[in-house]
Amino acid sequence: MFRRLRVSTWALATAVVLTAAVAGDGRRERLPDVLDTPPALTDQARQGMVSSLARRGDRLIGVGPAGLILLSVDSGSTWKQVAAPASADLVSVRFVDDRTVWAVGHDAVALRSTDGGVTWERMLDGRSVLKLLQSTYAQRAAAGNPSATAVLKELERSIAQSATPDVLPSPFLDLWFGEGGEGLLVGSFGLILHTNDGGKTWEPWIEHADNDKRFHLYGVSAFGKQVFVVGEQGLVLKLDRQQGRLVKVATPYNGTFFGIDTAPGRLVAYGLRGNAYLSRDDGRQWGKVETGIEAHIVAAVDAGDGRLLLVSQAGHVLALNGTDLKAQPMQVPFTTEVLGAASAGSKGLVFAQINGVRLIELAGRPLQ
Repeated sequence: MFRRLRVSTWALATAVVLTAAVAGDGRRERLPDVLDTPPALTDQARQGMVSSLARRGDRLIGVGPAGLILLSVDSGSTWKQVAAPASADLVSVRFVDDRTVWAVGHDAVALRSTDGGVTWERMLDGRSVLKLLQSTYAQRAAAGNPSATAVLKELERSIAQSATPDVLPSPFLDLWFGEGGEGLLVGSFGLILHTNDGGKTWEPWIEHADNDKRFHLYGVSAFGKQVFVVGEQGLVLKLDRQQGRLVKVATPYNGTFFGIDTAPGRLVAYGLRGNAYLSRDDGRQWGKVETGIEAHIVAAVDAGDGRLLLVSQAGHVLALNGTDLKAQPMQVPFTTEVLGAASAGSKGLVFAQINGVRLIELAGRPLQ
């Protein structure tokens, strides 16, 4: 379950984190621990790979490998790197409100900012999450919970094979926070943490999901009280609050979903090879969206006027309205590999790319 994750960049995760190197004379040298080493601040960081973007008003934040955090306060026109408390690879970032931002990534790192992304603190990492999982599942197993026993055994096997046995070898891949402080962190091999107090405390929820095969969980999104999680092999999960469980929603697709956009009367799950599916009844029925592309869809951006913009790894932008199953291509300048996107308001879109962030102008109606 918790073996090292290897996912390509369009899945918003980087390759195996190395913990040692071989010196010229053959001796093993331990590399600096990414959990204890803040990233260097350089002007060149703005040209580095960016994995994810988040927007709140005129403020945009981008995150990427080696603890990279970029901040823009002018809708993406200019950017600066800000300090991070660790240099673990970051793969997702989300605003909770105007001031609160969370970013997550490899080595089970979760960072929080309470000043709009200017300063950051480490809330979780692979050491603290590992202790939380071991303690929680040991207690549940001792109480006779067979699901907890199974999770604990998987965890023990993984740690025994790990090069860093004191660090959980699994990344968080996405996060969500709602009203009242409820939130979820989701990640590789079915990793889930749940909070009801804004992230002050966390409860492992691995066995609270219809995901016995421990598929990777790539995306989480919500509107109102409806919360959805997506992952491998067409997996869509919906939070059943009565059960306190993420229950499986049937879909006609068995490929990987990288994300899901949620809005009243509309769910759009998207992923591999240009595949996207639309539901207008909270996931009971799904229709295949005609995208006309084979590139992986890596982001969905609300245009603010009823349209949803699907962005591909190759830089396609497809406009989908609330009633049509056919997405309309938009004219976009040539770009390098895209890993994520966010609205820049009337300026267009901002792309997270393998060589930094780029402001993209769109023809037609401006975004809101």
